[in-house]
Amino acid sequence: MLGAPKVKDVRGFSDFGYSYVYIIFEEGTDIYWARSRTLEYLSNVLPRLPQGVKTELGPDATGIGWVFEYALIDTTGKQSLADLRSYQDWYLRYYLKSVPGVAEVAPLGGFVRQYQVNVDPNKLQSFNIPLSKVVAAVRSGNNDVGGRLVEFSGAEYMVRGRGYTQTTGDIGKIALAKTPSGVPIRISDVGEVTLGPDIRRGVADWNGTGETVAGIIIMRQGENALEVIERVKQKLKDTEGGLPPGVKVVTAYDRSELILRSIENLKHTLTEDLIIVDIVIMIFLWHFPSATIPIITIPVAVIISFIPMKMMGLTSNIMSLGGIAIAVGAMVDAAIVVVEQTHKKLEEWERTGRKQDYHRVVIDAVKEVGGPSFFALLVIAVAFLPVLTLEAQEGRLFKPLAYTKTFSMIIAAVLAITLDPAMRLLFTHMKNYEFRPRWLARVTNAVLVGTIHSEETHPISRILIRLYAPVCELALRWKWFVIAGAVALVVVTVPVFERLGSEFMPPLDEGSLLYMPSTLPGISETQAQRLMQVQDRIIKQFPEVSTVLGKAGRAETSTDPAPFSMMETVIVLKPETEWRKVDTWYSDWAPRWAKAIFRRFTPDHISTDQLVEEMNQALKIPGTSNAWTMPIKARVDMLTTGIRTPVGIKIYGADIKKIEDLGTQIEALLPRVLGTRSVFSERTSGGYFLDFKWNRDQLARYGLSIDDAQDVVMSAIGGENVTTTIEGRERYPVNVRYMRDYRSDPDKLERVLVPSMDGQTQVPLAQLAEVRIVSGPAMLRDENGMLNGYVYVDVAGRDIGSYVEEAKKVVRDNVKLPSGYSFAWSGQYEAMQRVRERLIVVLPLTIFLIVMLLYINTKSMTKTMIIILAVPFSAVGAVWFLTFLGYNMSIGVWVGLIALMGVDAETGVFMMLYLDLAHDQAKAEGKLRSLGDLQEAIMHGAVKRIRPKFMTVATMFMGLIPIMWSVGTGADVMKRIAAPMIGGIFTSFLLELVVYPAIYEVWKWNFELKKELAHS
Repeated sequence: MLGAPKVKDVRGFSDFGYSYVYIIFEEGTDIYWARSRTLEYLSNVLPRLPQGVKTELGPDATGIGWVFEYALIDTTGKQSLADLRSYQDWYLRYYLKSVPGVAEVAPLGGFVRQYQVNVDPNKLQSFNIPLSKVVAAVRSGNNDVGGRLVEFSGAEYMVRGRGYTQTTGDIGKIALAKTPSGVPIRISDVGEVTLGPDIRRGVADWNGTGETVAGIIIMRQGENALEVIERVKQKLKDTEGGLPPGVKVVTAYDRSELILRSIENLKHTLTEDLIIVDIVIMIFLWHFPSATIPIITIPVAVIISFIPMKMMGLTSNIMSLGGIAIAVGAMVDAAIVVVEQTHKKLEEWERTGRKQDYHRVVIDAVKEVGGPSFFALLVIAVAFLPVLTLEAQEGRLFKPLAYTKTFSMIIAAVLAITLDPAMRLLFTHMKNYEFRPRWLARVTNAVLVGTIHSEETHPISRILIRLYAPVCELALRWKWFVIAGAVALVVVTVPVFERLGSEFMPPLDEGSLLYMPSTLPGISETQAQRLMQVQDRIIKQFPEVSTVLGKAGRAETSTDPAPFSMMETVIVLKPETEWRKVDTWYSDWAPRWAKAIFRRFTPDHISTDQLVEEMNQALKIPGTSNAWTMPIKARVDMLTTGIRTPVGIKIYGADIKKIEDLGTQIEALLPRVLGTRSVFSERTSGGYFLDFKWNRDQLARYGLSIDDAQDVVMSAIGGENVTTTIEGRERYPVNVRYMRDYRSDPDKLERVLVPSMDGQTQVPLAQLAEVRIVSGPAMLRDENGMLNGYVYVDVAGRDIGSYVEEAKKVVRDNVKLPSGYSFAWSGQYEAMQRVRERLIVVLPLTIFLIVMLLYINTKSMTKTMIIILAVPFSAVGAVWFLTFLGYNMSIGVWVGLIALMGVDAETGVFMMLYLDLAHDQAKAEGKLRSLGDLQEAIMHGAVKRIRPKFMTVATMFMGLIPIMWSVGTGADVMKRIAAPMIGGIFTSFLLELVVYPAIYEVWKWNFELKKELAHS
């Protein structure tokens, strides 16, 4: 499979009786194309497989498709685990598998009913019947046939031979031979037939109360999880009436709750965004008709952006709605600038005696700033496009956000030069309405006409001008100190940035935990079930826990290759309002309504990290190593890298024993690294085997072949399912083996009789083979053609990047690698490296796109470079704010930084726009005759036009604030995106207000005005 097209990785797992091969294709490969290529390459391998080996392709789903889990609970105690498993397999599973979007229903736990033919070897010897004859008789004694048609009395009858066994008695009556006197020898004469459990490789536990039967709904790849889960729930409701008395289906894991919580949380945040931005606009414009324009622009842009989302098949999820949320504040910037410029022109029109039609004044104002405003929004939209180049899980997570934000900004840019000017003309009325009653006329004029306040008379603008004027004047007087100070501030920020930690994905609180302890291989099914029940009982005692579903071993699906030594316990948590309270600074005095506000900033309950730490301490059971994660996160990690913990080490080599030795060395070293919560090295050779070493000379002496002897091991000792009963819809295996007393320990196994000479001679197995207990690999792992073993490392209280760097050094200094062996650091770290390589390309591409768009707009490389200065200015605030919040660098933070670049460019464009407008107006009026005149023009462009600049920044800044105070599912991801934008917008705007005028003066005076004055 390594040679198949578009194959990225091939991982193999060999467990007891099963082998799995996982083919990981490149991102974007069509799943059904990949399946057909797999079958094509598999066809060449099939003829070379050992006899009896069967292959099948797994469902068109992945481990991420585990969207719903349930358990069957018997409240009466009358239903056995075998009864519940039969109901699950032959009734419930068929109903659920018919649900559209469900690829597979994987059963877990309980007992599969099995007909067991337990043979007494002494009786076989007494009748001179070999075991192979018993196997053949059982197989041939369970069959139905058809005899075509016969016709009687004008009607045709279909002929059937009914020979399927239905009960243990039917099997017991199967004839093997007859005595010389003609008495039949039946199965019941050489053994007993009973009902018992088939061998199983997975068990389930519910809330620590004991074993249960569970099922896992695996969604087909590409389906909508919310819709599939709703259909599954409806189907379960429809089948309630057919459940056995006292049996109920309880939900153990429901991903739809996470989806709905995250969407609902983001809807609240989006609503708060819209309200706050609208309030900011109303306060600053203080003119209802003008404020209506940007207020209408936001919902129109949002609604229209859903059209391309629908066309692309994007759903309303946490990330797609998040893209709109972080775009809300910037959507109205162009509308604000257009409205503000219209105000300024109408003020002049009023002062000059209303010499022309005010509609022409409005149109001229829109033309003056429409182009730069359109380009400013377009820069924000295009600057986010490189996020679309992300791949793998980070691409799947952030591409919807990038698409919706880009759609929103492009639509807002188009509306800024189409809808907004039309509304400006529609809503602008310069004459008051005159009608009676007078009070209604006054109200109508206040709403529809209003009074346009100049920046000098507006209460807020007047304060801003008063505060900013002396600052701008000082900046122009001490321009070189200002520029040097800005450079120094950027330089000082560099070491702070380098000290920031790094992680792959920002944390997403799923509302559920996945507890994944590992223990030594070779653990029995009974011991695994007992250990898991103890763990689940301890977990259920925590008041924050709602339900616990434990799984040891594997469910019957190819998406789950887990051995008994690896357990997975899904812990569904109660709503955080029901968690244990902790004392905070407001607990004693704040009223209930105030606590609801303060709780957003300082939670008054224990945190998830504290809960996990308490659980981890309570579950320190000898012989187990704990690992904590969340269900979706774990499935994604295991699918992409094969490692279920945040950090893992893959050891490659040729000898399993040597791989295990290297793993145990690393296991002993890593606890000394700060941040290691647990470390566990797989004991790849820790399984137990009962080997039969055949003596070929003795086999030849009795005329036995290797196959004859192996049949005894396979059938008499191990037990072989030789046929299947047909009982209506139900199917159960029939197993033939020796009675337990003849195979319960090695001494008795040595006395097992091997028939020779057609059963006339029975030879003790000890004469033919050496029976010995040995250890060996319980599970073999293979990746890209190389044997490997895993070391799992659970990290807490430290960022992944710095942890791996320190751990690498410890391993490199203390572990000597033999020739032919290698390490690979995996888990989240592997994904971090991939993203880092991608960002090295993406970030320069982003800056290049921004520069090109700015140059197209300004037609000046000098102006473009001045605008680009906003990027390092914003980096100052972004880095310091991230440091203050204690956030690590992650994909979410980088996405926020990429978004910040577009916002920087926009604020720089508007600052440059007003400086240019003031400069060009002064030049047109012939007032640029000295440095003082230039400084006066700059003061006018910077200080007198503070309101539109402050409004655009305020709407973006305030539009992001609700994200930072949001709590609940999805909030942590969105905070990582918003945090660098908030910090960056703040410092970028402050530095632009101070530094841009100084730089503008240096440029205009030294490179333009001085030369013009000299020539004149």
